[in-house]
Amino acid sequence: MKALEEFVSLLTRLPGIGRKSALRVAYHLLRTDRAFAQALAERIAGLQDAIVFCSICGSYTETDPCPVCSSPARDRSVICAVEQPQDVVTIEGSREYRGLYHVLGGLISPLDGVGPEDLKIQSLIARIREGGVAEVVVATNPTVEGDTTALYLKRLLEATGVSVTRLATGMPVGGDLEYADRLTLARSFRGRTKL
Repeated sequence: MKALEEFVSLLTRLPGIGRKSALRVAYHLLRTDRAFAQALAERIAGLQDAIVFCSICGSYTETDPCPVCSSPARDRSVICAVEQPQDVVTIEGSREYRGLYHVLGGLISPLDGVGPEDLKIQSLIARIREGGVAEVVVATNPTVEGDTTALYLKRLLEATGVSVTRLATGMPVGGDLEYADRLTLARSFRGRTKL
């Protein structure tokens, strides 16, 4: 069945969906009512028109500027630099952070041909130069690329006079020492806090 194979082929291009999962989704859609399949198709088709990038922070939004950037209740002295727009959603879910965001649009990765000029670093510097920013929290993943990007930002932003901090890394809540890798344990010891 050519139509089914083409649909499955498209689904497997999505992250985390292999051929078996794609087939499961396809067969489910064949069994479901036509109204659901039509509504799903319309939502998918309109998604990129309905959601845009915030002109200030670069996060996903339906209104520009986004609700975070336009909120007077946010702490404008702190900017959290993240890799991708979905990281904003993750951090907001914690309900701990009350500052602003800046989406870098990736990480420095020379092996993948991504350099600092490919990221939205200059717009971050422009936001800092507008004034009022005292701290930039670098919230990149604790990977080689994330650490490289964090170190680059630290060195670059030192000249602006803002404090550059990094999210703590180490043992997760509920983690077990027996299963922690060497790097996680090393970071946990370096980042230990006083009780």
